[in-house]
Parts: sequence; structure tokens; C-alpha cells
Amino acid sequence: MARRAVSIISPLGLWGAAAAALLLFLTLGTLAAVAWQAEFTRGLGRADIAALRFTLIQAFFSALISVALAIPVARALARRQFPGRQILITLLGAPFILPVIVAVLGLLAVFGRAGLFNQMLNALGFETVSVYGFSGVLLAHVFFNLPLATRLILQSWLAIPAERFRLAQSLGFAPRDMFRQIEWPMLREVIPSIFAVIFLICTTSFAVALTLGGGPKATTIELAIYQALRSDFDPGKAALLSSIQFLLCTLAAGIAWYFTRHQDAAAGFDRAVQRSDAGAIGLRIQDAFCLGFAALFVILPLAMVIKSGLTGILSMPDVVWWAALRSVLMAIASSTVMLALVLPLAQIAAKEKRAWPEAIAYLSVSASPLVIGTGLFILLNPYFSPRDLALPVTIIVNAAMAIPFALRGLLPAMREIEATYAPLADQLGMAGFARFRLLTLPRIRRPLGFALGLTAALSMSDLGVVALFADPDAGTLPLMIYRLMGAYRMEQAAGAALLLLFLSLALFMIFDRGGRKNADT
Repeated sequence: MARRAVSIISPLGLWGAAAAALLLFLTLGTLAAVAWQAEFTRGLGRADIAALRFTLIQAFFSALISVALAIPVARALARRQFPGRQILITLLGAPFILPVIVAVLGLLAVFGRAGLFNQMLNALGFETVSVYGFSGVLLAHVFFNLPLATRLILQSWLAIPAERFRLAQSLGFAPRDMFRQIEWPMLREVIPSIFAVIFLICTTSFAVALTLGGGPKATTIELAIYQALRSDFDPGKAALLSSIQFLLCTLAAGIAWYFTRHQDAAAGFDRAVQRSDAGAIGLRIQDAFCLGFAALFVILPLAMVIKSGLTGILSMPDVVWWAALRSVLMAIASSTVMLALVLPLAQIAAKEKRAWPEAIAYLSVSASPLVIGTGLFILLNPYFSPRDLALPVTIIVNAAMAIPFALRGLLPAMREIEATYAPLADQLGMAGFARFRLLTLPRIRRPLGFALGLTAALSMSDLGVVALFADPDAGTLPLMIYRLMGAYRMEQAAGAALLLLFLSLALFMIFDRGGRKNADT
């Protein structure tokens, strides 16, 4: 019999419960706060049904095209070594971390009515194409999510033990056999969840539909929520649409989660991967085409953003530089908060084989950032000035919104650690921080660096909650860009957009570099 009280709840469990409670409050709690202020007295109108239908169609095809194109690009990166490979991998993270309006300006410069693509069509005697409406929304979502899908699939591809490829080579596997026996099981495991994440991102699309939708026929649910809150001042309609969107996203995540198969990883010795299918001339041409297409699709719009911003970066007012410093500090803080929240959830999901951490993590993608901001305003306004809490609230919300991507990148590596090394670590008595530092951290450094960089960059480019809370003189850099554009100071806005692009990429590369350092050793 114990002579003193013994806690039956581990520190990891308490830490994970606190992280889960915060995520539940930010998603379900804020949604409940908005619904509490509303009266559900009427159903959906024709415009709402049209927005629902358009949202589902564009989200499905955006996710399908993004994942389908990402598979050959990720495979080419996984089996090829060439000068500039690491730079290309880093650039593939750029579209997803760009402020939407900046990326849209780059896409319009390439695919717009007077863009490079239509100029080429005119020169060849063909009719020009419109980038607005369904095609424009689809193009923008693929631009944002193709690189994200590529990076997530690449993480899983690089996590395949090198011994599997060595064994396949000794058995004389052809490239088709290698794909069927080694690579396809990995893809079958990770593709449903990646598809679900991209589907959820496109379902909650706001700025893309606002700038490229082209009217009521191309309105998403998120845009309809914004119109209900800002234009119609109808919280009941906003709450109803938010509830429908939340249920749709939760259902989509649940379906993908059901079809996701988690496989126990075989033992590996952290050796460099040597593939027997890398030398075939046909595969070399195929990989070169895939990588060339991805590079051109990503780099060309970014180059147009840089070209338009060079002339205005030196004429920006001092308030923009202070906003840039404020954004950098907030991005670092958001990454720190994200790390504190995602590590216990990932360890519980991998070590204790619990399902609830993944389910709760997906809630932050299912929820609308606009509704989260509105719910927090309703809850905090009676007790605090929203302006005083603008920066802390924005930091926490940005960290929560990045958790699904971080967890998706960390779980495959952490499950491999538990399946391969946990029994030996238990026998050696490794536990606590020593086990994390010596065993876990070296093997999750690559996905952890990617997650930290992605969180910092997303926080840099956020224009959601901060727009509802921030003081006009204490905004972030994206908020300053929108205000400069609203004042028709387009040259300064272009310069600020270029500054935001460079800062976002710099933070992403700094955090990501530690993870990529030993990617190929």
C-alpha cells in the first residue's frame, strides 16, 4: 500500500488535456458564443444553397488536383539529387505562406486578362481566357495547396527506411514493383488525411473567392459568413452558415480519417537512401518535367510580385517598418505556442495510440477564423478592451490554426519511433526529457522544423482575427498593406507586400533549415 498520494495522471496527459481544452474553446466555444447571440428562425435561402454547392465543388476539385499533381512532384524530389534541390523545396513552401492578396496579384500578372499567359495566347492567335469565377478560384487554390501537398507527401516519402529500397534492389524490383510494394502503401496511408486538410482549407476559403470569385455564382460559405457579419449585421445567419460549414468539415475529416491506414514502420538504421530506379532515362525525363512544371508554376507569379514591389519598397512610411517588426515578433511567439500545444498531442497520439488528438486538431481547420474572432469579441468585450488583447489573441489563434499541419507532419515520424525504438528505450529506462532529447528530437527534427517555419510564415501573413481587434496604429504588416491599398497608395502597398514576402520566406527558411540539415544523411 502506498504511504502517500500518487498521481494516476501523467504530466504528459495533463499537458495534452490542457492543449486539447484550449483548442476546444477556440473552436466549439467561440462557435457557441456566436450561436448564443443569434436566433435560428429561418433556413437557408437560394444564395446560401448556391454558396454551399459552389464551396463543395471547388473544394473537392481543388484538393483532387493538388494531391494528384503533388504525388509525381514529391516522388521526383524524393529520388533525385541535383544542384538547387533544397532551394526548390524551400520555394515550394512559399505559396502557402504568402498573403492571399499578394499571391493573387502575382497570379493575375501571369494569368489575368493582361497577363503573360493571355499575351502568349494572343500572339499565337487564340482567344484569351478569364481567370475569374470557378476557374480562377480553382487555379488559386491549386497554386496555394500543390506545394503544401508536395511537402507533406515528401516528408512521408523520406521517412521510408532506406533498407526497404536496398532489399527491393537486391530482389531485382522494377520501378513499377517498387511503387506497388513500397511507395503505394505509404501513399495509401497519408493521402486521405492530406486530401482532407486541403479540402478543409478550400472549404474555409475567403480572400480567394472575394478577389477571383467573380460574383454571387462563385461565393463560398466563408465569404457568405463575412457578408452576414459585416454587411448584413446578421449574426443568426452567420451562426447558421458557420454551423453548416463546421459540420461539413468535420464530416470530411472523419471520412478521410476512417480510410487512413496507419502502418507500423519497419526498423531502419538512418542510412542514406539508394534507389535502383533513379537511373532510368524515361524516369529522368518524367521527373525533370514534373520538377520543371512545379518550379515554373510557383516561381513565375512570385517573380511578378518581386518585380512590382521593387520600386515601392524604399518609399514606405515608418509605420510599415514598425508593423513589420511587430509581425516578426508575433510570428515567433505563435511558433512557440504551437510547439507547446502540438508536442503533447503528437506524443499521446503516437505513444498511447489515442485517436482524440487528431480529431481535436482537425477542429481548428473546420472552424472559421472569422467566427473565432467574432466569438472571442463577444466573450471578451464585456470585461476587456479588445484592442488591448489584439496581439495575444492573434498569437494564440494563429498557433491553433497551424496545429493540424504540424501534427500531420510529426505523426508519421513519431509513430515510427514508437514502433521501432520504444521497446529498447523502455528496457534501457529512458524516460522524460532525456528520452525526448536523445531519441525523439533527432528523428522529428525535419518535420518539426517545417512545422515551426510554416507556423511563423502563416502568422506573418495572417489577416483574420487581427483585423477585428487591432488598433489602427498598432496593426500587423498584412493589415498595413490592405490599408495602403484602400488609400490607393499602390506603389507603397507593393513595396510592403515584397517586404512581407521576404520576411515570411526568411522565417520559414530559418526554422526549416534545422530540419533539412540531415535530410539526406
